[in-house]
Amino acid sequence: MNTPSGLPAARPFFLDAEPGARFCLYHPPMPGAECRGALIYVHPFAEEMNKSRRMAALQAREFAACGYAVLQIDLFGCGDSSGEFAEARWEIWKQDLAAAHAWLRRTTQAPVSLWGLRLGALLALDFAGEFQDEIRSLLLWQPVLRGEVFLTQFLRLQLAADMLAGQAQGESGTRALRGKLQAGEHVEIAGYTLAPALVHAIDAANAASLAPPGCVVHWFELMQEPDRPLPPPAARLVAAWQQSAVELFVHQVQCSAFWLSQEIVECPELLTATPAGFGAIPA
Repeated sequence: MNTPSGLPAARPFFLDAEPGARFCLYHPPMPGAECRGALIYVHPFAEEMNKSRRMAALQAREFAACGYAVLQIDLFGCGDSSGEFAEARWEIWKQDLAAAHAWLRRTTQAPVSLWGLRLGALLALDFAGEFQDEIRSLLLWQPVLRGEVFLTQFLRLQLAADMLAGQAQGESGTRALRGKLQAGEHVEIAGYTLAPALVHAIDAANAASLAPPGCVVHWFELMQEPDRPLPPPAARLVAAWQQSAVELFVHQVQCSAFWLSQEIVECPELLTATPAGFGAIPA
């Protein structure tokens, strides 16, 4: 991807929020160009956030080159923002998005859209449902459809680690871990301490109940192999949203799961397809 050399550097800053402050990276649009809109990037969960930073930064620069303002925000307890991950809460994260939205509107006066990756896409959907009059559109990269399923997969990371360490599976299987959370205990998974309140909120998040009928949605489903159909859960949700009169555009892009890879990887196909599909590049 060749980003124009005249594009200004991204501006880091801390945004005042409660509690503490949130680290942000602001990508202004190309100088001299009319600001066509603004985007808030909603990052994924835990280590997926770190693995995705490169792709998020590259895509933000591409959007800025197309005349969009982009704000990347580290949510509470994540990245370089205030708080510990153990203190993170779903509602605080939505408050962070509200603060980011207010800052972008003051800075650009442009309509704001949300761009979410993985669990960040599910959080964006939840936020948009409460602030639908304030959100122009949604851009979803490989959205998590059910928080409960996602968290169960995340808990299995600890099970895999215990098996490698030779511990008995029953000592910290997913049922046991969920039992501790239900009893009000925190659990540590892959270096991240989960609070019961956060787990409960993520478990309750379900894209099927978060159809955004008043908002244009661009869903980018990433495929390992070309010409494969949507996975059945995604296909069922797409059909349900279409029946609910959601203005939905589904884009399938061949791309590796960069948020899971051991090494930091790039997906040029997604970087090209996203602004084209979103309408950032005029036809």
